[in-house]
Amino acid sequence: MKKACVSAANHTGVVTLLSVGLIDEDHASLEGLLQCSQCDLRPTCEWKFSACPTLAAARAALRKARVPVVVCESDLQQGTWKEVLEELRALPNPPLLIVTSRCADERLWAEALNLGAYDVLAQPFDGSEVSRIVNMAWLRWEGRHGVSAGAPRARDMAEAPAFSVA
Repeated sequence: MKKACVSAANHTGVVTLLSVGLIDEDHASLEGLLQCSQCDLRPTCEWKFSACPTLAAARAALRKARVPVVVCESDLQQGTWKEVLEELRALPNPPLLIVTSRCADERLWAEALNLGAYDVLAQPFDGSEVSRIVNMAWLRWEGRHGVSAGAPRARDMAEAPAFSVA
């Protein structure tokens, strides 16, 4: 797998990405992409990665910290990506949802976008595609919920309680 660095242009501080799903290898792959140190751009932000195996664990994690981007497997053991999307919509400054699938086809892509997910990522992950989609999701979220909306900037989120793999 080719690694690509995930960066958020013109940003300083900590940005959290929450990954929801049971497959540890997928979490590890995403985390590796977020922690890439071979970056030409040398981002000024730090990506914090957290993983939850279930919708219930994600629900608890989202109560503890503000998260701008959530990546969720299309097939969860308990719950669905659609339920995750509904949970996110109920939050103030809701995170953007990126759905992942080993069988990412046009039907899933169309359904996810029509229901309000930000995008769909095919697995196994391509580093440059993950970088592009996660960055664009972060920038869209920041544009909607940054200083202009009166919300604390992401660098202030570093002081929020941390959460880890459940």
